[in-house]
Amino acid sequence: MSILTLTDIRILDPDSGMDEIGHLRIEDGQIADFGPNCAVEGKVIEGEGLCAAPGLIDMRVTTGEPGRENRETFATAAKAASAGGVTSMVVMPGTNPVLDDMALVDYARRRGEGLTVDILVAGALTKGLDGETMTEIGLMQQAGAVMFASGKRPIRDAQIMRRLLSYSASFNALISNHCMTPDLSNGTVAHESDFSARLGLTAAPAVSERMMAERDVALAELTGGRVLLDLISSEEVLPVIRRAKAKELDVAASVSINHLALNELDIGDYRTFAKLEPPLREERDRQALLAAVNDGTIDVIVSDHDPRPAGEKRLPYAEASPGAVGLELLLAAGLSQIADGGLEMLPFLKALTCNPADLIGIDAGRIQTGAVADLVIFDPEEPWVCDAAKLNSRSKNTPFDGRRLTGRVRHTIKDGAVVYSA
Repeated sequence: MSILTLTDIRILDPDSGMDEIGHLRIEDGQIADFGPNCAVEGKVIEGEGLCAAPGLIDMRVTTGEPGRENRETFATAAKAASAGGVTSMVVMPGTNPVLDDMALVDYARRRGEGLTVDILVAGALTKGLDGETMTEIGLMQQAGAVMFASGKRPIRDAQIMRRLLSYSASFNALISNHCMTPDLSNGTVAHESDFSARLGLTAAPAVSERMMAERDVALAELTGGRVLLDLISSEEVLPVIRRAKAKELDVAASVSINHLALNELDIGDYRTFAKLEPPLREERDRQALLAAVNDGTIDVIVSDHDPRPAGEKRLPYAEASPGAVGLELLLAAGLSQIADGGLEMLPFLKALTCNPADLIGIDAGRIQTGAVADLVIFDPEEPWVCDAAKLNSRSKNTPFDGRRLTGRVRHTIKDGAVVYSA
């Protein structure tokens, strides 16, 4: 029997609201006991000044595998995830080939076996992500898909989205659609504002997001389907989400850590490593998103990990590919916002643990006796400077390069075993 005890550590369980100092004992890969009266046995990790929380669940990770392994493989993504405290991650279907049938979903799931992170799979909503031809959602769910996504391109046709939600409702499947109206956003590279106008960048208004959210909420109400308003980035869309929740519709929303930590000014002088999709928006949007995480309007925070080789980033701004790596920085960027007073600890962790676990239906994201010991141990106050060259991801594209951060992962525990130590 293997036994590991974390002593005198701040135990954070966002599901129960627990936030207290105590010990936490792990036996044979499961949480055996925790709290101030927990017995200390086996190997000991001194936890004074550190926090223990459920391992993070990242619901939006893009890899290059299969097809673009030069961007990222499952193995390199797993290494970055463990360094960031992530113990489960959902890989997006936009690979080559697209994960749009049960054989490919099964292939991706099997490729992820034996790594230091649970690889979960999001199936494509349409064949080849063409936005038109529906996939066999039921069969892909049987093959192990935990949700279904449109990738970076939203479902443009309302009739197709209605059929997807109606069909998926019979399987209780979660449908994730990127919150963007293509007619307003296609061909744009920035948020529509005075700042982007001064830079001369083609820009999309935030109302593009609200229009798509309004449509998808209405269709969810019509069909009874489950919808995730994916990657919201503006204050405009928050009233839509609040109205949907007031009606008790099965609607959830996600935001990337980038849009909680950065704003459009971080583009600076055409800094392509801060070019994202959706684009970084104004400071008032960022502050509104932080408040929406704190009050529970936003359910999930994701890294939106999107690795890009240097050749796709070191181009004129309009030509550079959008995207940033984020698995390794997800927790630290959020802890920095907590240190600055913008985020609260338990709501932040809830959006990274029990909320995503409930949405995709996995048994994780909680500290409970008998639960699998997937944990992240972190120092909430450690200052450090991000050096992109030292990140574990195969690609190094991050807008946080050179940025001062507060809070860092010290250990990641998966199935009771320490898989990462700083």
